[in-house]
Amino acid sequence: MEPKKYDLEERTLKFAIDSRLFLKKLPRNISNIEDAKQYVRSSGSVGANYIEANESFSKKDFCFRIKICRKEAKESCYWLKIMRATNLEFETEINILIQESDELKKIFSSILEKSS
Repeated sequence: MEPKKYDLEERTLKFAIDSRLFLKKLPRNISNIEDAKQYVRSSGSVGANYIEANESFSKKDFCFRIKICRKEAKESCYWLKIMRATNLEFETEINILIQESDELKKIFSSILEKSS
């Protein structure tokens, strides 16, 4: 059976959706609101840039977009770590999202190595 071409698109979409569903649970205070704004942008940008990479016009453009995907996955992990430190009651759920953002970062690093 041939693997689906867009599995990573679906995975990054799921990451963005899971991120948004998680953010709905956080208490509404100034720091969570500001951290969530940053996180929602970076978590959605991972998949959006991957879609752009798949539609790229050149290898150079593809690699540039994949670098952005990796950067946004790293940034997502950063915001999650801040939220974990300030919302200990959600530690388990945040750890799952941190693991996924880290795995996505590693996938994009691997794609870059193979594309260079």
